Amino acid sequence: MRILHIAPEGQGIAPEGHGRDCAALPALDYLPHTVHSACPDPASLLAAPPADVALLDATGDLGLAPTMASRLATVGIDLPLIIVLTEGGLAAANPSWNAVDIVLTTAGPAEIDARLRLAEMRAVPREPADSPVVAGSLVIDEGSYTASVAGRPIDLTYKEFELLKFLAQHPDRVFTRAQLLQDVWGYDYYGGTRTVDVHIRRLRAKLGSELESAIHTVRNVGYRFSPPAAPEPVVALASPIHSPEDTDVSA
Repeated sequence: MRILHIAPEGQGIAPEGHGRDCAALPALDYLPHTVHSACPDPASLLAAPPADVALLDATGDLGLAPTMASRLATVGIDLPLIIVLTEGGLAAANPSWNAVDIVLTTAGPAEIDARLRLAEMRAVPREPADSPVVAGSLVIDEGSYTASVAGRPIDLTYKEFELLKFLAQHPDRVFTRAQLLQDVWGYDYYGGTRTVDVHIRRLRAKLGSELESAIHTVRNVGYRFSPPAAPEPVVALASPIHSPEDTDVSA
């Protein structure tokens, strides 16, 4: 089996010559699988060779777990995803991660092999990357990482795109700045919540007059995305048709 092992650069990969492809899962070294390593950034994932299963090492960066399935889909990699966690990371495990399975770092060769084989056969169907997120006149295309308002393309940075997509996927729901940092920036981000305000301000400016008011500030709480409803089409009422029998001929 061909395994795509994903881990941040310098993390989870054993030093060269140690004979181990995934340091977070040492028992994998005893199995006869081919392991290719990649970093979680799009360029590295796109350069990765074909594989049968993706194995994410989230032991040092739990913030990768919630977004890795969508990252893989965005770059066109359709693989069942297994996430490697420490025992402490189990508390954060969530179905929204769209992983087919999780495995602890202490798992033995037999367990790892079984989980790999089951994952290959039990891939969870994911929403195709070319299904756009539509909110009023806003269209977000995850496949091409583009967004437009009323057909007008918007030039967004990676984080601006991720923030806008996250808000548009949860319309009318209020998120605190801390929640947005956790869900969009990840657990590894140690900056202050002011970065959320800065990105929101930039998004409003780029959305323009059509949608700048769609991102509402909820005082003392955070932000809510509520796009204006598309205007209903005006249907012209046809003039009533009179039949000859309706004509008054009594005069």
